[in-house]
Amino acid sequence: MLVRFGRRCGQAKESTETQNSEEDQVLYPPLLPGTVDLRQVTIIPHGEWKRIQDSLDGLTREAACLRAERKAKKEMHLRSQELVKHWTNTYAGMKEQKLEAKKKRDEEVEAERQLLDMEEEIHKQGERKKAIENARQYQFYQTERVKSFHSGLLLSRVMKERDAQIEFQKSKIKSDNKWEEQMKLTAEKALKEEQEKAAKCHRDRVALANDHLKQIKEHEEETERKKKEREMDAEEIKRQNSLYELEMRKKLEKKKEEIHESRRLFFEHMNDKNIIKAVEQQQQVEEDEKIRNFIKAKKCLAEMKNKKEAETHRLMEERRERIHNFLGELMKEKLDNEDLIIARVIAEAEAEREKRDIERCEKNKAERKAIAEYRAIVMKNKEEEERQRKINSKEQLMEILKADQIFWEHEKEKKRKADEERRKVQDAHIQQMAKNKFNVKQSKEAEMDHCRLTAAIAAEKEKEFQDYAREVIEVESRLTNKYIYPLVKAVQEGPGGGHGPMFMDRGGIRPSYKANDVMGVQLPFYNSQGSKYTNFQKSKGRLGFTW
Repeated sequence: MLVRFGRRCGQAKESTETQNSEEDQVLYPPLLPGTVDLRQVTIIPHGEWKRIQDSLDGLTREAACLRAERKAKKEMHLRSQELVKHWTNTYAGMKEQKLEAKKKRDEEVEAERQLLDMEEEIHKQGERKKAIENARQYQFYQTERVKSFHSGLLLSRVMKERDAQIEFQKSKIKSDNKWEEQMKLTAEKALKEEQEKAAKCHRDRVALANDHLKQIKEHEEETERKKKEREMDAEEIKRQNSLYELEMRKKLEKKKEEIHESRRLFFEHMNDKNIIKAVEQQQQVEEDEKIRNFIKAKKCLAEMKNKKEAETHRLMEERRERIHNFLGELMKEKLDNEDLIIARVIAEAEAEREKRDIERCEKNKAERKAIAEYRAIVMKNKEEEERQRKINSKEQLMEILKADQIFWEHEKEKKRKADEERRKVQDAHIQQMAKNKFNVKQSKEAEMDHCRLTAAIAAEKEKEFQDYAREVIEVESRLTNKYIYPLVKAVQEGPGGGHGPMFMDRGGIRPSYKANDVMGVQLPFYNSQGSKYTNFQKSKGRLGFTW
């Protein structure tokens, strides 16, 4: 198998072969350095070299194979997961489908709710706009100017109605038939309008009832679905409870079996104890029978010799002693354990007490020693404190002198700072005065701006009122031009609601003049046209006086 020293044994090669080898050496460089002795080189065949490499690298290749196998299993597992991820016939797939369906249903319900919320918000926004418009219109109608204008409008309509009633009374006899036809047409028109209104209300109620029925049906479906889910949960809980009860019954049966086994062992122990007691009683009876027999034999042999009697007596005493010792040992064996425990406890208590006494003595000695050392340390500390106190008193005296000097320097600095503060306060007062003047100027300008803004608002309101009044007067004038004087007069009174003169520079406002008393009511408006009742007698009769 091995070829040593780089050559095989045999004939020498020819010169041509040597030349070829030299050419090969020139063409291909040597694999080994020139200093290596070829006779010390070992040549190994390729198969042996592969075997050595396999023996050396076996663990590494085995670990690489295991790693490759684990990697392949992991890749296969990932491919399997990726493959079954979208399957619908697995538990995970069905659960995922249910979750997706539930999510989709929730999204649809949420979209419907959002749509309903949006519609409700639009409706509420319209209601709010309508309410704001109604409030603005109501606020406009509640102003004194508009109220006085409406009073004039009511007066004009009352005058018109009064004239119409007078004319109607005049033409009542002539136009009864015409009036009845007109009333009949009016009643038919009113009835038709009521029927249309009732039909519209009925349609609205039907639509609302349909919406309510739809909502009730949706709520019932939702309730039924939740009920089914609760039933499924209840069945699962019931199954779990049955499994739990079965497990508890098994544990209870096992516990009962353990109790029966313990009871059986206890009864067997008691039976063994009774048997031992019966055996001991039987032995005692036999012993008593032997003693009685011995006493009888003693009476029969009473006439024997003294030596025989003494020997017999001695033997009986020895036997009695053995019996007594045997019985004593039996009794002692029962009490030995208790005696040993009591003796051990007493011994431990005595040892603990002696230990505590020794520790107490050592502690007292240590405390006396510590007291003596503390007394010496305290006396030494007092001497050191007295010496330190004298040193500190001298240092404090020097510090007081130094602090006095620093105090006077601080007083000078404080006085200088007070002067600076006084100058700063004076400058601040000057700045505050200038600021106050500026604020007064600003307030006057703001008041003027407020007056201008008030005039602008009053002009705008006056324009709005004039437009409203013009439209109403135009409508009333188209109907009749005879009774618009109260409206014109109400328009010409001007804003403000007072009885004073109009201020043209303030938007034509009429101020109110109040009485100078606690009530502060507005002063009345008097017409200086004189009294209609100039006859005193008629006045008395009108008032009810008879003299």
